Amino acid sequence: MFGAGNEGRPGGRRARLRRAAALALVSAVLTGAAACGGDETSDGDKGGQEAGTDGKTPAPSPTADSGDSADAGGSDESGGSGGTGALSQHDLMALAFADGERIGKYTAGEFTLGTPLGEDYTADPATCQPLVSLAKGATAFDPASEVHRNVDVAEEMLGTTVAVQLRSYNGDGAAGVMKALDAAGKACAGGFVENRAVVEAQYLKVEPVKAPDHGDEARAYRFTILDVKGTLKLYEYLTVVRSGTTTLSFRADITDTKDIGKVPDEVITAQWKKFEAGSTG
Repeated sequence: MFGAGNEGRPGGRRARLRRAAALALVSAVLTGAAACGGDETSDGDKGGQEAGTDGKTPAPSPTADSGDSADAGGSDESGGSGGTGALSQHDLMALAFADGERIGKYTAGEFTLGTPLGEDYTADPATCQPLVSLAKGATAFDPASEVHRNVDVAEEMLGTTVAVQLRSYNGDGAAGVMKALDAAGKACAGGFVENRAVVEAQYLKVEPVKAPDHGDEARAYRFTILDVKGTLKLYEYLTVVRSGTTTLSFRADITDTKDIGKVPDEVITAQWKKFEAGSTG
C-alpha cells in the first residue's frame, strides 16, 4: 500500500521496496463489510464546523500515478490564511519534505509504487470518502496542486510509515475539504467499508483524537480496522492541518497489530515548520 524509494541512501531503495511488498501483501488480505453509523463529535476540532457533505460525493476519477501532480487549474502565488489562490506546484514542492530529508530517525522519500490511498480507494458510503483519501474527486473541491511524500525508517521493513501529502486549492476549497472531513468523522464513527482494487477493508471505528495546534484548523482521527479473518484489529491514524488554501495530511500505520498511538509528532512538527517558514518567508 505504501512504498517509497530513496536512491541517495545505501540500501534505502531496497528496504523500501521490501517494505512496499510486505505492505501490499497485508493490503491484499484485508476484507469485510460494515455499515456506517454514529454521530460522535470531534474533540480534536479547533473550530466549530458544520457538516459539509451530503453523501453524494462524486466518484473519484482515475489519474496517472505520480508523486507530484501538476496544477489542475489556474493558480497564483497567494496561499496564506484568507487567500483565494492555490499555491503553484513549484512552490508546493519547495514546502514539502525533500527526497532523502531526515526527520529524526525517519527519512522522507518519493513514492515509487504510486500515490497511497489514491483515486482507486473509495468508501461506502461515499460520505466517508475524505477519511480514506483526499485525492481528486474525494470532495466537491479538487486540489490545484499536490505533492506526496513517504516518511519511514528505511531499515525497518515493518515499522511505522507516514504518508505526507500537501494539497493546495483555489478559493475556499481547502476550508471546504476540512468541512467534508469533519462531516465524515461524525457520520462514519460507527464504521464503513474501504473499497480497494480487488479487496475491501472494514473500518470498525473512527475516533477523534487530539489534533496539533498548527495552522487555521486541524483534525485528527484514529481508525480501527478489521483483518480478513475477523480476529485481528489494526490501527491507523490520520491528521490533517489547514493553512489558508493548503492542507497538510499525515496518515500513519504499521504492518502489525500494535497501536502506534498517533502520527509521530516529529514528522508533523518538522513538516509544519518547513511549510510555515517557506510560505511566510
